[in-house]
Amino acid sequence: MIPIAKNIKRYFSQMNFRGFGRKKHGDLFKIRSLDIAIISIAVVISVTAGVFVFNGLKRHVVINDNGHEIAIKTMKATVREVLEQTGVTVAKEDFVSMPFDSKLGRIQENRIEIKRAVPVSIIVDGKELSVKTYKDTVKEVLNDNAISVDEDDKFIESQLGDRIVPNMDISIIRVDEKTVKETSPIPFKTITKENNRLDKGLKNTVREGKEGIREKTYTVVYENGKQTAKQLVEDIVATNPLDKIVEVGTVLNYKTSRGDTLRYSNVMNMKATSYTASFADTGKHPGDPGFGITATGAKVKRGIIAVDPRVIPLGTRVYVEVPGAAADYGYAVAADVGGAIKGNKIDVYLDSSYAVDIWGVKKVKVYILK
Repeated sequence: MIPIAKNIKRYFSQMNFRGFGRKKHGDLFKIRSLDIAIISIAVVISVTAGVFVFNGLKRHVVINDNGHEIAIKTMKATVREVLEQTGVTVAKEDFVSMPFDSKLGRIQENRIEIKRAVPVSIIVDGKELSVKTYKDTVKEVLNDNAISVDEDDKFIESQLGDRIVPNMDISIIRVDEKTVKETSPIPFKTITKENNRLDKGLKNTVREGKEGIREKTYTVVYENGKQTAKQLVEDIVATNPLDKIVEVGTVLNYKTSRGDTLRYSNVMNMKATSYTASFADTGKHPGDPGFGITATGAKVKRGIIAVDPRVIPLGTRVYVEVPGAAADYGYAVAADVGGAIKGNKIDVYLDSSYAVDIWGVKKVKVYILK
């Protein structure tokens, strides 16, 4: 007999039942009925107490599995045990709000939040990453995978604040903006200057030229490493070019029949006659004032010629070439004038009348010497 029944029986046995002096058959029946009643009461009390005790030991648990809630009362003590009891399996990528070994409380409601990871593709930096995530937004997924995004980067379709959906593609275009400087040469000019002390055909480099430098600054935009835009922001001359200076000779030269090289400034085709200091040519006899003296005061001799000062100034040094002749008249000085010497005509001095007769009138080239 269970202890509670014994206590009940003891209570009733101590009661004073009057009129029961001797135990009769009816009295025994009453005693057995009392025993049965006592046991029944004890059983009811025990069961009721057990129910209350069992209910007091149970834990109230609510499992929110991706929006689907399961509410149970359980004797299990940890999150892991409750999940096993309810048949809820969790993948390593899924989120569980409480550690598996967490103890469940007896008084408060225990809420276990489960967020299921979904597959997502991230295309960035030339790679495609396939991940499973329980994160809510694109930004959270990128942070969770240590993928940083600059404010200039672009997204295809999805944006940072978009919510994650299964099989979502997150495609990122890396945008870089760089300042690029480009240089190019500026050609130098060649400046030519005449040098009247240098023979014609000859050149003299006074200064070498040097290229300048043009510098252009661009803002260049790259998307995933490929140039997509280029804008000129500055164009300057960093270094001016240095012009080259070259002198060119202007002095003409001529190689005479004697082998001399003449440097001359001009050459004229002229007619040449000849004269001597004789009376027939000058109207003066030896001993007369001014006999044998030129208009410039020089004494006549071979190498003196009479000219038209308007064509060849007096004092000019010349060389008289006689084309086709065996010999030229040669070097001379314009030191005399004559009444018949006008325009492109000269009169060369010779030492004898015989030479004058032989000379006659010739076509000559008169080189004005430097």
